Amino acid sequence: MSEELKPAALFDLDATAYGEFLAALEWPWDALKGIGALARELLRGVREGEIMPGAYVLGDDVDIGPGTVVEPGAVIRGPAVIGADCEIRAGAYIRGNAVVADRCVVGNSTELKNALMLEGAHAPHFNYVGDSVLGLRANLGAGVKLSNWKVAANKNVKIAVGGKLIDTGLDKFGAILGDDVEIGCNSVTNPGTVVGPRTIIYANCNVRGFVPADSVLKLRQQQDVVARRRV
Repeated sequence: MSEELKPAALFDLDATAYGEFLAALEWPWDALKGIGALARELLRGVREGEIMPGAYVLGDDVDIGPGTVVEPGAVIRGPAVIGADCEIRAGAYIRGNAVVADRCVVGNSTELKNALMLEGAHAPHFNYVGDSVLGLRANLGAGVKLSNWKVAANKNVKIAVGGKLIDTGLDKFGAILGDDVEIGCNSVTNPGTVVGPRTIIYANCNVRGFVPADSVLKLRQQQDVVARRRV
């Protein structure tokens, strides 16, 4: 079971520019300890994309790749490295320790913090992505939140896998989403969620622990349709 949690099981390491970084990790959540250092290592002091009037890029430790557009109202704090052909849409807030690969979308009212987005990942509408990794082409529906902070007194995050708990040693840990994961609108992942590649999570789900690859997770609820009373 633990092999399903390894970086090579969650991501196509040959298809991403960050394969070497991920391959060196024992567990995928170990990436969260090194995203800031990775961003600083990658910084080249270049801003080749379009920063539209009204966008705010704060500090010298922000790179923006060619073809990327930063729309009005977006705020980017470093260290942050944004790849090529990305959309940083109006109202997005990238608040440091962020690495966004090529062809990604950080959308309206989306907040990104200590996060790695692999190529083609989308967080396009009203999303929170804190202390998380989004795999290749992973997509968040509108309003999806990757919760990263436990409300319990003990903040240490453990992951439930096969009836056992794995201690991550982290107190800030959102979600690790494998390649091609899709999460429906208004779903919430609890701290320490790991979702295997190609899994689909339907709208309004509350997710925790490990969800295996190639799964479909649905919220089942009864709905009653009754005739309106006419006054």
